[in-house]
This record gives sequence, C-alpha cells and structure tokens, in this order.
Amino acid sequence: MNPPTENPSNLDLVLDVPVSLTIELGGCKLPMREVLQLCIGSVVQLDKAADAPIELNVNGKLIARGEVVVIEDRYGVKITEVVGSVAPA
Repeated sequence: MNPPTENPSNLDLVLDVPVSLTIELGGCKLPMREVLQLCIGSVVQLDKAADAPIELNVNGKLIARGEVVVIEDRYGVKITEVVGSVAPA
C-alpha cells in the first residue's frame, strides 16, 4: 500500500466513515431456467474479456479500474487507472 497522504483538516470528520467498495469483474444475463440448473462445477461465462480492466466502485460510483492479481492464496486488485478526482473546495 502507498503511504498515507496529508488530508485537509476538514476531511478528518469523514475519513473513518465506512463505505462499500465493490469490485466488478463482469456480469451476464441468464434465463431463470439456466440459473436453476447451476450447480457445483458449473461455469458461467461473463461479458468481459479476460484481459479487460475490472471496475472499482465506492457506494456505486466508479472510482478506478485495475487488474486482478493473486497475492499468496487471495485475490487482489492492482489499480491501473483512477477515474476523476475530487476538486478542491
């Protein structure tokens, strides 16, 4: 992880507010018939290419894109692009 950066003092009030971070790998649409047939070992093909960037959303808002990495026995995300930035007040 990168070292923390200095934040304006007015941000101190919200720095500990929990947010929901969602990593979107892809999706697909299936008829309910196929969903009900899913079982252990089933493979669901997603709508994104394997080399396409994944999206990171905070509370439903796109903030970055990245690529999947494996760290020991867990998945991680390497940020490759930050989408937009917060404009100073």
